Amino acid sequence: MIKENNAHTELLEKDIRFLRGVGPEKAKLLNKLGIEKIEDIITYFPREYEDRSKVKKISELQDGEEALISVRALTNVIEINAKRLKIYKLSVCDDTARIQIIWYNQQYLKNVIKRGNNYKFYGKVSIKNGEIQMASPVFDAHGVSNNTGKIVPIYPLTYGITQFTLRKIIENALIEVEKANAIVENLPEYLIKKYNLYDRKTAIKEIHFPKNFDTFKKAKTRLAFEELLLMQIKLLSLKNQYKLNKGIEFDKNVNMQDVINNLPFKLTNAQLRVINEIENDMESSKNMNRLVQGDVGSGKTVVAMMAAYKAVKSGYQVAMMAPTAILASQHEINFKNILEQYGIRCELLISGVTAKNKREILERLENGEIDIIIGTHAVLEDNVVFKNLGLVITDEQHRFGVKQREVLTEKGKSVDTLVMTATPIPRTLALILFGDLDISIIDELPPNRKKIDTFAVTKALEERVNIFIEKQIKEGKQVYIVCPLVEENEEIDAKSVLETVEKYKNEILKDYKVEYLHGKMKAKEKEEIMQKFKNGDIDVLISTTVIEVGVDVPNATVMVIENAERFGLAQLHQLRGRVGRGQDKSYCILKFKGNSEIIRKRMQIMVETNDGFKIAEKDLELRGTGEFFGTRQHGIPDFKIANLFEDMKILAEVQKISLEIIREDPEFNLEKNIVLKEAIKEKIVI
Repeated sequence: MIKENNAHTELLEKDIRFLRGVGPEKAKLLNKLGIEKIEDIITYFPREYEDRSKVKKISELQDGEEALISVRALTNVIEINAKRLKIYKLSVCDDTARIQIIWYNQQYLKNVIKRGNNYKFYGKVSIKNGEIQMASPVFDAHGVSNNTGKIVPIYPLTYGITQFTLRKIIENALIEVEKANAIVENLPEYLIKKYNLYDRKTAIKEIHFPKNFDTFKKAKTRLAFEELLLMQIKLLSLKNQYKLNKGIEFDKNVNMQDVINNLPFKLTNAQLRVINEIENDMESSKNMNRLVQGDVGSGKTVVAMMAAYKAVKSGYQVAMMAPTAILASQHEINFKNILEQYGIRCELLISGVTAKNKREILERLENGEIDIIIGTHAVLEDNVVFKNLGLVITDEQHRFGVKQREVLTEKGKSVDTLVMTATPIPRTLALILFGDLDISIIDELPPNRKKIDTFAVTKALEERVNIFIEKQIKEGKQVYIVCPLVEENEEIDAKSVLETVEKYKNEILKDYKVEYLHGKMKAKEKEEIMQKFKNGDIDVLISTTVIEVGVDVPNATVMVIENAERFGLAQLHQLRGRVGRGQDKSYCILKFKGNSEIIRKRMQIMVETNDGFKIAEKDLELRGTGEFFGTRQHGIPDFKIANLFEDMKILAEVQKISLEIIREDPEFNLEKNIVLKEAIKEKIVI
């Protein structure tokens, strides 16, 4: 059966450029959307749907609604020259009223639409001074249904590809795939029957081009069920594997309390509780595989230090991996400050280290002369060899996948793992993202952490914001300004870093030191600018979200976020956490555009609460998991269709099923589960 399937699925592996209607140029654009082969395009699911199947009379149209009208053209398309653009107008009617159709810079329409012919138009209605208008609608000639007369999928796009083009490509792909019978079933027959699910082929077809909303719901249920089930089974299998491994039993006589008593600050009850959970894990015979989740500034680093202390004093080495060199450097300074007095030797391994120093460090590490190595991805390299690695700590888990953790743990025997994240994740989501880990939560902030005052403002208050920024700089403070893009994109009306820099450097703050930072810059360049900002040599740092996981700059007291409506709430909260790290009062200013209820609700949540977990719950509720993390990141399953807020019932069911399957058939050797074994091996990479 599997051999036969493999023959059929060769088509799914075929490069997207060879699909009818694509070619090399379109393929490049599709690659930007993560679509590289035919399988990617058929599983590139719509983000929403428009019901373009029900015709409305012009007299029934409401201001602001999107609607389908069936009309006759009263005129030809008329061209009007305006500043910088050309406007094209068309007057149409049905048996109840007239409406003006308007397009911009669409000259070809003059040759397409003819007076007296019948058309269907779908678009947004506006009623101004009693005149009904529809701007830039999609349309079909009478009797044609390319763009109208059905439920139409709407996909996330990239510049250069239209909805119509993408739909046509997906349609071609589905025709070819169906001809070759290439879609392989991922779920066992007994589950499909028991839960009355569509087969996979039907579900994929109906998710793209549903006959009606009932078939869409059934298709979504089937695909979300599959996605969540395969992920849960994979994670539970991993957890099972860890339980079977005999771990290191660290020395019970090494007491973390000795260090805790000497700390220059008092730990919170939440920190002490989590340290206790870690100590119990480390002393037990099972492998520790624990996630420590804590809000920005909750004190996760000191918890990691206690674990490192216990490991080193029990005779083992520790590896700590951070996502950026500057964060790794910060950890090394903090670890040295606390642990050096106990004779513990810490060292930094990042790409900036000279070849001579690196050779020396690697030699000392292999000889056991270094107890704790702290670094970036550099610690994963083959030439990094330990004498006796016992504990691996990864900071900001969502930047590293399970595979990367494994590379590091395999440098020792039965190594314990501690994973830290400052991205607040609702518990339900954490259970599925980190189903292979036990979870500890630091749900309390140290008493010295000041509340950051947050304000949500529109363009009308821009001048007041700039006056406030200047006042803070004059008082010797520093400011972050975050933008969603690096360069202008004509399709997205959002501030770009480069445009913002020009404005602040040459106009608003021309008397101050303004620098910028973005992801397209070289790592060394980014490090240097961040270091200058930390040293106080820069007054204002304009940046993309690369500073989301960053270095402590206690003197930075203002975080301004441009186009805040374009960020996830969890991401806004992370960015806000870059300030408020010193003794001074700190502020976060969210500049937003748009007047929709959802934008206002989201801004209000940020203003009202500093609790990352509450914010994360709300973000999940308002936007779903697809957008929850802002971008695709290592270690976070790429949910293509499941939405953990909407699909909570499916998730609860799936968790039950996964446990039953693992209990009954941990190796997936039963005939009925072979298909699951194949699907997990092929599809689920974590």
